[in-house]
Amino acid sequence: MRNEDRVKADSPNSGNSSIPNPQSSILLNTTAEDHRLARLAAVALGLTVLEAAIPSPLPGVKPGLANIVVLIVLARFGWRAAAWVSLLRVVAGSLLMGSFLAPGFFLSLSGALCSLAALALSMHLPRRWFGAVTHSVLAAFAHISGQMLVVYLWLIPHAGIAYLLPIFGAAALVFGTVNGIIAMKFMEEEKTTHHRDTETQRNAKT
Repeated sequence: MRNEDRVKADSPNSGNSSIPNPQSSILLNTTAEDHRLARLAAVALGLTVLEAAIPSPLPGVKPGLANIVVLIVLARFGWRAAAWVSLLRVVAGSLLMGSFLAPGFFLSLSGALCSLAALALSMHLPRRWFGAVTHSVLAAFAHISGQMLVVYLWLIPHAGIAYLLPIFGAAALVFGTVNGIIAMKFMEEEKTTHHRDTETQRNAKT
């Protein structure tokens, strides 16, 4: 073999080269549901960032605006979709604000898990008497209960935090009620708009 032939054989661009193609890409098979959940999680994430800019008189007392999105997703697509949106919001929010694996992340995660458990149980309540407001209040109380449990078992193992329970309980009741009402109004407006569009299409066909 001549020298120039040997150089061609050993060249990285040669067809016999064992070096992988650096321009290869990984393709992910996504569905329409994946795209929908990603958009809803992005909306919840935006509300979380907005909420972080709102000053709070007491650490941990926040309105929980992202829960409005979770309630709407729960009513429209079920508990599984709501769980995905809630957990994606917690993880992405912590990465965006630089608190991933910090105490604040575990507080948010514990609150989200407890609120999702409460929502899973509340879905079995009679829909005639219990709706978005009830779900929101129960989720808010479960959220703050999970966070207080983590604070007591890990961060501040002192019985004195029990004095904060009435404050956090009142905040959960107020914000849970307000968020539930907002979610209910959004869903009612959506039903009205959908009904109006359906009537318009029906009249157009006739």
